[in-house]
Amino acid sequence: MKQRDEFYINGFATIDNIYTTEEVEKILQLINQTNSDKESFRKSADLFAIRQFLKEVPTTIDTIFNDSLKDVLTQFLGDKYFVVKSIYFDKPQTSNWYVSYHQDLTISVDKTLQVSGFEFWTTKQNQFAVQPPLDILENIVTIRIHLDNTDENNGALRVIPKSHSKGIYRPETIDWTVEKEISCNVSKGGVMLMKPLLLHSSSRTTNGRQRRVIHIELSNKELPTELSWSERINLS
Repeated sequence: MKQRDEFYINGFATIDNIYTTEEVEKILQLINQTNSDKESFRKSADLFAIRQFLKEVPTTIDTIFNDSLKDVLTQFLGDKYFVVKSIYFDKPQTSNWYVSYHQDLTISVDKTLQVSGFEFWTTKQNQFAVQPPLDILENIVTIRIHLDNTDENNGALRVIPKSHSKGIYRPETIDWTVEKEISCNVSKGGVMLMKPLLLHSSSRTTNGRQRRVIHIELSNKELPTELSWSERINLS
């Protein structure tokens, strides 16, 4: 599959028309019906986010994992994949929120424990995050489901192709005489797939358009027996 090969070479791919307009509206309706007073909901003028999204809004799972998405995930991950993390981001029309270049280097686990190769532990609102060994990060595939048309003017991810293949790549060491930047524009109902080690950033909104994205990380790799993925959802 050419698209799959390009994904593993460049560290990302975009695919249009995974969801119909009706499916997108159904997902948004289910989100709007959810009680947003919980600790896992973050609200500010620049960002509305739901951590552990699929656990907080489980009614969306059947619509999100429709046949079109399942076909894509099977091609990219095989048939043994499971969810390990999920977040909903809503960048409002007037948002000045931006994120500079970084890699996604942590995973969510069920507890803090001294395990070889796992370091830089953090705890936030009873959620435990840790940087795992590189092979675990390399195995994860992130899918970003776009619920609005998204381009460089309302926070589409900017990425550095192939940067995922360089291990831990500190953004302050980016050599812009060698690297190039691409804006991953995605239409409403489309998805972006990416490797967590891909260097990526997100700009401020400048065109007055909202950007709502569901970020889901999937893997088919088990953790050491002492640890468990805290957000694991088996889909088969």
